[in-house]
Formats: sequence, structure tokens, C-alpha cells
Amino acid sequence: MSRDVTPEVAPTERASAETVEELIRHRLSSALGGWRGSIETALPTVAFIGVWSWRQDLRLAVWCAVGVAVVLAVARLVQRSSLQHVLGAVFATALAAFFAMRSGRAEDAFLPGMLLSGGYLVGTLISILVRWPVVGFLVGAGDPRAAEDPFGWRRDAGMVRVCSRLSWVLVALYAVRLSIQVPLYLVAQVEALGVAKIVLGWPLWIGGVAVMGWLLVRGSTPQEPEPETVRSSEQD
Repeated sequence: MSRDVTPEVAPTERASAETVEELIRHRLSSALGGWRGSIETALPTVAFIGVWSWRQDLRLAVWCAVGVAVVLAVARLVQRSSLQHVLGAVFATALAAFFAMRSGRAEDAFLPGMLLSGGYLVGTLISILVRWPVVGFLVGAGDPRAAEDPFGWRRDAGMVRVCSRLSWVLVALYAVRLSIQVPLYLVAQVEALGVAKIVLGWPLWIGGVAVMGWLLVRGSTPQEPEPETVRSSEQD
């Protein structure tokens, strides 16, 4: 029976959206996290910088950050709510702690995040060049048919074009992060790195989403249902 229900949902969703941009707005609105996830991501960094500024004790600062992350995870478990964002914070905090404790330098706690941003920048850029823009995967995840057809979004040429433009916003976002954080890391400005990580985290992401929203409101790309499928059938 699930096969009969699923196909009815997707056409209804597409029919209610007159343009690609409108369809993407609908799907992104259900895919983005809320305020609690952003706070859970930032609190371990706040604890690390607060303790480091107060005591200049790397070990104490690391353990306080890890402790905050664990407390957040326990709170989620007690409330039986999603662990998605807090587990990301726990993993990121543990990785930062490993880097800092191994080198003995507090600024190395921010190295994993910068390496990750660099990897995301390169990966996002490549995804645009090969016409598999990363935003498309986020949009595709919001498709009611995602479980059966996770790459269905690629059959709409207009969807690929719009998602490519939105992915350029992510490239700019990662470039801004690195252009600020790398110079601070090189001169070992630990407190400034902490502030930069928080400001360049959720607040910068909000700015990126706002730019994406402006692009989506401004655009009016018509939907092109499954052009690649039609083309392949004609060739046969």
C-alpha cells in the first residue's frame, strides 16, 4: 500500500509549486535545524574559551568543553529528543580536544574545524563543476520520494541550475570562514579564534540562508519534469 501512497504525495507537492525556486524553498524549510541545535553546537566552544581565558589551562579547558557536550547529550537522552545536532557537537568537541591535547597548543583545538571548512569548500566547488551541487542533495532529502529515488532532483535541469547557484553561496561562506580563521590561527589568537568560530558558525549560516532566500525569491525558473528520462527514451 505504501507504493500507492508515495507517488501521490510527490506530484501534489510539485503541482503546488509553480517554479523550481518555490519547490526548493518548501523543501529547505523542513531540512534546516532550529535554534537549539545551534546553541548546542556553540556551547562547548564557549566553555573552552571561557576557561582558557580565565585559567590559561589547556587540559581544564578541554575537559570543561567535553563535559558541556556530554551534559547536552544526556539532556537530549532524558527528553527523548533527537541527538542529531548534539552528537555533532560531541564529535567535534572530542576531535578538537584530541588535536589540542596532542600538540599542547590551545589554538589547535580550532584546526579540525578549519580543515573541515577547507574540505567542504573544495568538495562544494567540485560538486558544482560536475553538476552534482551539494544543495541538491539537501533539497532531494526533502522530497517525499527520496527513499525510492534519492537522485530524482537531477532529472530537472532547472533544479540543477538553481541548486548550483545556491551552492556558490556555500563556497563563499566557507571562504569567509577560512579567510578570517586561518590568519588568527597562524598568530595563535585563541580568544579571537573562539569568538570567530561562534560568529562564523550559526550567525554566518543564517546570513547564507538569507542570501539563498533572496536568490529563491528573485528567481522564477520553470520546472522541467524529468528531462533526462524523456531524452533517453527518444534516443532508444
